[in-house]
Amino acid sequence: MSPNLENLKSLEKDVLQVLKESKVSFSGPIPLPNKVLKVTTQKNTSGQGTITWDKFEIRVHRRVFYLEATEKALRLLLRVNLPEDAKVSLDLF
Repeated sequence: MSPNLENLKSLEKDVLQVLKESKVSFSGPIPLPNKVLKVTTQKNTSGQGTITWDKFEIRVHRRVFYLEATEKALRLLLRVNLPEDAKVSLDLF
């Protein structure tokens, strides 16, 4: 999960490389719908004059990998360098 698409693509490439080297069966990356977070604030805080608004939004891009991981593959995945704005979660079943 990352708001920066280029960082997410580089992370995808690194994860795919690790998975192919460890010869694990996997599927992905599966793109999930983008999450758009919107915030609208009033520019003039005192309330004097005309009311003007600032609109901000952040788009969060997400990807999913399904894999049958071995202990070796998990250790290699944990060594992948993460960009600062990327968030990774692992769910084991």
